[in-house]
Amino acid sequence: MVEKVKKINMQKLDILAFGAHPDDVELGCAGALLLAVAEGKKVGIVDLTKGELGTRGTTSQRLKEAQLAAEVMGIEVRENLGMADGFFENNKENQFAIIETIRKYQPSIIFCNAPEDRHPDHGRAAQLVVDSAFLAGLVKIQSTHNAVAQAPWRPTQVFHYIQSRNLTPSFVVDISAFMDKKMESILAHSSQFYDPNSTEPDTFISGNAFLEFVKGRAKELGHQIGVAYAEGFITQKLLGIRSFEAIIQKTT
Repeated sequence: MVEKVKKINMQKLDILAFGAHPDDVELGCAGALLLAVAEGKKVGIVDLTKGELGTRGTTSQRLKEAQLAAEVMGIEVRENLGMADGFFENNKENQFAIIETIRKYQPSIIFCNAPEDRHPDHGRAAQLVVDSAFLAGLVKIQSTHNAVAQAPWRPTQVFHYIQSRNLTPSFVVDISAFMDKKMESILAHSSQFYDPNSTEPDTFISGNAFLEFVKGRAKELGHQIGVAYAEGFITQKLLGIRSFEAIIQKTT
């Protein structure tokens, strides 16, 4: 069952970001989403699960945190598809849930989880979204939303953000102006990250060292292109440019 975290009017989005868990998008691509919002793009987030298997926090708490993070980023819509954390499969039922979502919002660009990562949900979610994005464009696959037939829609690009593992990006995005807001959106998920007063068990992401890792990764990627902070993305599709003005002119 789809749960809407933020009340919205149905509309076409420019970018739709998918995450296996409610904080994946913030960690992986919040900076790029903040940049897109600043440029006037309409952006949405879809969380596949409620993160119910996470060591810290409750599902209701995590839904509230996801809403707060969306507000920090200025996101148009955030939904939760309610798939089974840890056990969702790349099957017809879950593909149709994503197909219907893609056709509903008709994004030009999709962001999704890393193609492989420490958490097995991440790679599985990535392939589920990639497969569904292709299937959403097939005319003979029929779907409905609110009992109305949907038209086929296939995004022009699917980009994977980078998560725990140090994967080589296909390209990087300068997020220097948005790093502070990115960290604010991450910390909106207060049950998951560093809190010296928390009495909950420690996890892989709950220490202050993990937040330093997030900032360090962004700083290292930024250093490679001559800016303060950047996020990396992987694409299986060749990218083309129409203007050399889009290239960051920094000597490194």
